[in-house]
Amino acid sequence: MSAIQNRYEFLYLFDCENGNPNGDPDAGNSPRIDPEDMHGLVSDVAIKRRVRNYVQTAFENKAPNAVFVEHATNLNKPITAAHVATAGAPAGGATRSQVGKARDWMCQQFFDVRTFGAVMSTGPNAGQVRGPVQISFSRSIDPILPMDASITRMAVAEKVKNAKTVEDYEKWENEQEEDKLRTMGRKALIPYGLYACKGFVSAHLAQGTGFSGDDLSHLWDALKGMWDHDRSASKGMMSCRGLYVFKHVGTDTDQAQRVRQAMLGCAPAHRLLDLSTHKRPMGNAIVEIKKVVDGSPRSFSDYLVTVHEDRLPVGVELIAYP
Repeated sequence: MSAIQNRYEFLYLFDCENGNPNGDPDAGNSPRIDPEDMHGLVSDVAIKRRVRNYVQTAFENKAPNAVFVEHATNLNKPITAAHVATAGAPAGGATRSQVGKARDWMCQQFFDVRTFGAVMSTGPNAGQVRGPVQISFSRSIDPILPMDASITRMAVAEKVKNAKTVEDYEKWENEQEEDKLRTMGRKALIPYGLYACKGFVSAHLAQGTGFSGDDLSHLWDALKGMWDHDRSASKGMMSCRGLYVFKHVGTDTDQAQRVRQAMLGCAPAHRLLDLSTHKRPMGNAIVEIKKVVDGSPRSFSDYLVTVHEDRLPVGVELIAYP
């Protein structure tokens, strides 16, 4: 399929109930926060990881929808495969022509390369790809409350000196006090948070990677369904609560000029993605989110999301996936 011809922006709402939506390695894996106002954050790479996981599951990691940045793999392996497939230079020293062919092969094989781009010069050189889809850090609508709950682990995982057999470990267990064969742990979570993620899809960059209408559909499907395939006790209950896609279609009566407008866009991204909230009301915002309860929100029903389609700029269409 040919590359997309329209620019898009999207607003993605998701929430987390009694879980850790995105742990911060610099803070003992506590939920990410903005320390100035205590609003929750979720990194762009956390969202991209789950999109990749969904696509990998949906298409069984097979081309043309395989995943390049796969869990626990060496990225130089598929880059080497690209040079082998294109008669390039898998041992290094590739010419610009060989790099270009390997880069094109990678785009054809891997959904995430076509979508998010990749740096592929880490071993055998397949160049760099700037992806048409970019995602910002997600931010919670209200402040969150990071909590640290103590838990009891009913077993230990001691490395017993000189133990080499099952019998050695059994002997060691029998010599211990029962209370010493369990330990305490901690689990980080938030009671609730509704997050807004802002994303961008460039039609011009899509021409360079071959990002197609099918790829765009797969992206929307992933955002809508990825939490249902990424369940874990640490994440609690995470759900998609709304996907609002702004498609630039142009206004000119001349078809060639209209195509150009659709690719370049008919309104700035902030005009489409700026939110009106109970804390920061905006008179011309297209999407409005209000808290409808006193106190701290504890579920999505504590919010009211209103979409004002009459405020759309000329030349932009809204596609909503509630």
